[in-house]
Amino acid sequence: MQEGFRPPQQARSRASLEKVLAAAEYVLAHRGHEEFTIGAVAERAGLSVGAIYRRFAGKDQLLFAVKHQLLDHLETNVGTALRGSGPGLREVVGAFTRALADTFATHDRIFSELLDGQRADGRERGLQALAAIQQAFVEAAGDSPAVRTAARTVIGACVHRAATGRYWPDGLDWTTWAAETTEMTLAYLAVAK
Repeated sequence: MQEGFRPPQQARSRASLEKVLAAAEYVLAHRGHEEFTIGAVAERAGLSVGAIYRRFAGKDQLLFAVKHQLLDHLETNVGTALRGSGPGLREVVGAFTRALADTFATHDRIFSELLDGQRADGRERGLQALAAIQQAFVEAAGDSPAVRTAARTVIGACVHRAATGRYWPDGLDWTTWAAETTEMTLAYLAVAK
């Protein structure tokens, strides 16, 4: 994780941490980055401000923990989907785009808020997650320049959609976006071979 964060040692502490992270995600989603405070998170979690400060040095560390948890979730979802996909390229691409879409749909407003408020030192974890899911896709689909380009394009489109969706909506739900992106990617890969 990050300096300024004290990881839990006991089951009760882990449950408390999950409660804080869920409250932090809620506050971020419903109030935005500007109104995200330790006090607002403590109120939502039903804890004292001091209880949160015993775990986190401040707001930045708490935001980093929320981001870290969401990126872990993204990596896990993509890995699981790709391991469970069929052997064909259509199945691999479909599993990849659906896993991205499902994760971003579940945390729709959080990703845009985290991207809006991201500091330069917090980008590294995000870049690690993107590299990990790209590598998982490349391994599942077969390494080639076209597959690497497709992976980066799909990931970039997904992140862009999450970051700008509130301001520049495309009228699609995430399931439809995944289906359309799968077809577009398959058409590109068919021509690029």
